[in-house]
Parts: sequence; C-alpha cells; structure tokens
Amino acid sequence: MFKYIRFLLILLILTLLSIFIYKYRRQLPSPEIVIETIIPVPTIIQENGLPDTHLIKTTFVPQAPEKNWDQPWQDTCEESALLTVHYYYQSLSPPLPTMVNDLKNILSFELEQGWDKDITISQMATISAKLWGYKNIIIENPTIDDFKKYIAQDIPVVIPANGKTLFKENKYFKNGGPWYHNLVILGYDDNKKQFTVHDVGTQFGAYFRYSYSILIDSIHDFPPSLKKEDINQGVPRALVLIK
Repeated sequence: MFKYIRFLLILLILTLLSIFIYKYRRQLPSPEIVIETIIPVPTIIQENGLPDTHLIKTTFVPQAPEKNWDQPWQDTCEESALLTVHYYYQSLSPPLPTMVNDLKNILSFELEQGWDKDITISQMATISAKLWGYKNIIIENPTIDDFKKYIAQDIPVVIPANGKTLFKENKYFKNGGPWYHNLVILGYDDNKKQFTVHDVGTQFGAYFRYSYSILIDSIHDFPPSLKKEDINQGVPRALVLIK
C-alpha cells in the first residue's frame, strides 16, 4: 500500500512539473523568412563615352594544355594568346586534343618560317594574317584608354609582357615568373583599377586580374638583343586582331 501511494505521489509531482514547464516555457518567436535581394550594380557610361566596366567572355587556352611543361610548351604563351583570340572570334570552345593540335599547327608554321621559339608582336601579327586571315593593328606605347577603347567594342587585346613584373601580383608563376610572356586582355574595371585577362601562363589564369599600373608597367615587346633577360629594353606594344 505504501509503495502504491509513493508511486501516485511521484506521478502527481511529475504531472504538476510538466504543467508548470509547459505553462512557463520560453516563448520563441516565429521563424522569420528572410529574402535577400541582390541589386545589380549598374554600368555607368563615363564622359569619354566608355562604360566604367566591361568583360569579354571566351575560351581559356593554357599554354600547356596537358600540364606538360617540357618544350615546346614552356614557350607557347604567344601561340596560346593568339589562339585565345581566334577561338573568341570563331565562337569556339574546343576539347583539349583540338587545342593541342591547333597549337602544334602554329608551331609548325613558325618552324617553316625559320623563327625562334620566342616571337615578336610583328611575327604574331603575321601568324594571325597568314593562318586565319585577320587584319592587324599594332599599338605603340599603348595606354589604359587604348585598351578600354577596344575592349568596350568586344575586341580583345594581346600584349607581350615581362613576367617578372606580373609576378608581383600573380604568385601562380614559378621561379619568379617568365622573362618574356604573352597574355590577352579581356576586360577592365575602373572602380577597382584592374584589367581582367586570360593569362595563359598558368592553369589558374582564366579571368585573372592585374592592376592597371602593374600591367601597363609590364608591357614590352621581345627585345632587339633577342635575349629575353633584356625584356625591359623591348618597346611597349600591343596587338589587336580584326575580323
């Protein structure tokens, strides 16, 4: 009998405790539904008639498509830069074997001309004209505004550069960056003072960003001495291909 009474008391206490907890439980607010609205930043047309930002989108062509950095792939940045622009104009996004074959075709053409593995902007212009029929404009001492003028018209720009200078902002390069390098400018952003490029010299070079100052400072055509270590003696030039 005593056990039964004790059981009833325990049951009563638990019941009263449950009622108390339920009555005075913490009132949690109803979950709030948050809808985040992302407002796109409008493009601003500046006094010079150019938008403050612009970007051309196209296939990325690394100079070592199969990640093999033996020759000739160690020095195919010029060919990859040209092929990047060619694919853009032809609206192509080919598979890896096609990229490799197209690069080899350019190298074969250079071999027929008796050219060295490092070629100048003028020789690159010849390649684009002979192989694909493009017209060429070589810009002497190009400026930021020169690049923006073409990019705003959806015309990419090929530049030769001192990779050691680019290394200041691109740590994907090995050994402090190459002495002689080529890449393609695809966009600019006046708000961030940056160019967007396809830097064919690394596997991570698609839509890479360089500051205006570093990119402009890096631009040099292959030097007259034909020694890549003398790259800063090369005249600043840029190449534009026109369909």
